Amino acid sequence: MSPSTPHILGDVRITRIEEFASDAFAPERLLPDWDPAVGRRHARWMVPGSLNEAQDRVVISVHAWLVETGGRRFLVDTGAGADKERPGKPLFHRRSDPFLQRLRGTGAEPEDIDMVLLTHLHTDHVGWNTRLTDGGWIPTFPNARYVMPRVELEAMVAAAPDSDRAALFRDSVEPVLAAGQAEFVAPEGAEVAGGFRFQPTPGHSAGHMCIALDCCGTGALFTGDLMHHPIQVHHPDWNSVFCENPDEARRSRLAVLNAVADTDTTLFTAHFPESSAGRVTSDGDGFAWRFR
Repeated sequence: MSPSTPHILGDVRITRIEEFASDAFAPERLLPDWDPAVGRRHARWMVPGSLNEAQDRVVISVHAWLVETGGRRFLVDTGAGADKERPGKPLFHRRSDPFLQRLRGTGAEPEDIDMVLLTHLHTDHVGWNTRLTDGGWIPTFPNARYVMPRVELEAMVAAAPDSDRAALFRDSVEPVLAAGQAEFVAPEGAEVAGGFRFQPTPGHSAGHMCIALDCCGTGALFTGDLMHHPIQVHHPDWNSVFCENPDEARRSRLAVLNAVADTDTTLFTAHFPESSAGRVTSDGDGFAWRFR
């Protein structure tokens, strides 16, 4: 399946809107517990799409998911964005990817998005919340409600004024609040319009949530940063370097994998490369990943 081919689950259409792919990370930089011997054992299915073996780099993707259901359009996470000042994070600094053109390629204009669902409020998940217009930041999706975990917002507001998180708040979240377009999910999670369910999965960040959707009897789960690379399905004890609470992150990851293994739930991930979507199966006392 091409990465841009829509996934049809019942009457729900889910399309990946790519921002960019990157092999900037050495495996042990992204995943500090990386074992080269394990990488070699999994090379058959990881090379070349998920592992650049020649350069010793893992491949990741940054993208959003467009969900069309019930005559409405939803966007899950919004990537890194354009023109954002991120000097401390060169991968995300002043990008100019054709994200909106790719969205339009599906037949959807920014004005057509009814709701933006945010798994958490990190740099590469909220960037296209806003766009630079006449020297100021305005919501990219003017007719959408932006739904986000309240705990994530509270962490941003509490950040030091000169921190990266405060800068992210000012250019990618505060304009949404000022426009009156924000809604907040309580720490215990909630169901929102469209039948989407926010489920707490803390660890990567304090308020991180996965987002579930029932699709005529089959399941879709938008995993955010529960995992960053498909090797973590096979080794769920491996955290990414970005996980704020490693023990909590492992517990959340294992809970989700146990819940979805050998079911008809498709995982729509935030950073897996290739199609970025797939299913989890049992593999001995562990798990295995299969791209769809």
